[in-house]
Amino acid sequence: MSDEKSPGGESTFTVVVAAAANLGIAVAKLVAGLISGSSAMLSEAAHSVADTVTEVMLLTALRRSRKPADEEHPLGYGPERYIWAMLASVATFVGGAVFSLYDGIHTLVQGEDLGDPLVSYIVLAVAFLLEGYSLRTGVRQVRSEAAGLGIPAPRYLRRTPDTAVKAVVMEDSAALIGLLLAAGGLLGGQLSGSGMWDGIASVLIGVLLVYVAWVLCRSNAQLLIGRPVSAAMRAGVREELLSVPHIIDVLELTTLIQGPDEVLIAAKVDFRDVASAEQVEWACEEADEQLRERYPSVRRVYLDPTPGLGQRRRARRGTDGP
Repeated sequence: MSDEKSPGGESTFTVVVAAAANLGIAVAKLVAGLISGSSAMLSEAAHSVADTVTEVMLLTALRRSRKPADEEHPLGYGPERYIWAMLASVATFVGGAVFSLYDGIHTLVQGEDLGDPLVSYIVLAVAFLLEGYSLRTGVRQVRSEAAGLGIPAPRYLRRTPDTAVKAVVMEDSAALIGLLLAAGGLLGGQLSGSGMWDGIASVLIGVLLVYVAWVLCRSNAQLLIGRPVSAAMRAGVREELLSVPHIIDVLELTTLIQGPDEVLIAAKVDFRDVASAEQVEWACEEADEQLRERYPSVRRVYLDPTPGLGQRRRARRGTDGP
């Protein structure tokens, strides 16, 4: 998981590349769709417009989430990234999926007059190359960060709190599949002389976009509600705390992902009964430094000195008397 390592500035570059590619592709697809009369091409144009809007929202999310903590937001603005990313997933659904499904169903019911598909084939080929380059940029970032954490790239992509790069990879993957579906619809219509294949392709593109929007919306919702770090990292945090002199037990551990490189850790810890106030203060400071050194994404550490079970029992016996 990327909660153990800061993704740096790669996400912004990845999103900018995707936005630039999608903007140019959207215009080309729209022109080709109007010339050829293909509903699948028009659906793909809507798909690219939705992706462009998504990337603009992701860039907004990246910029606003980096604002430093202030008096009004003492824990920072990290979670704001997930609000904008969720809005981006809704834009994918409304801007792409709904239009594609409507246009595809309309074509299946009403039929369509097929024009010259040559321009559409050329646009699809160029779009495939541009989307492929954008996807390559995102996949390269995913592989780099996954390798740094020593985990498989698919698992990293599934669990990463960096939803910006996750959105780019998923949307570009969906875009490549959508281009193949659009090409299949054009070819089917050309061979059969029926617009039915084009309508089917448009519906399938819409279903694909619904799936992508649902996955991204669910990922961002989980992070907005509050998702802990991975089990491996929780075990590592507990290990670091127990390695600090004077800490003998971790009674309760709470972790919270606030952003791709922002993790909050709060714990109830039991100190040695004979530890002085000065030693407790030193141990808390040492624990903070060790955790930040091992996990650069840790931004806040809160430790609550809490008596262990044995100490509480002894305290109760002392209160109750002999």
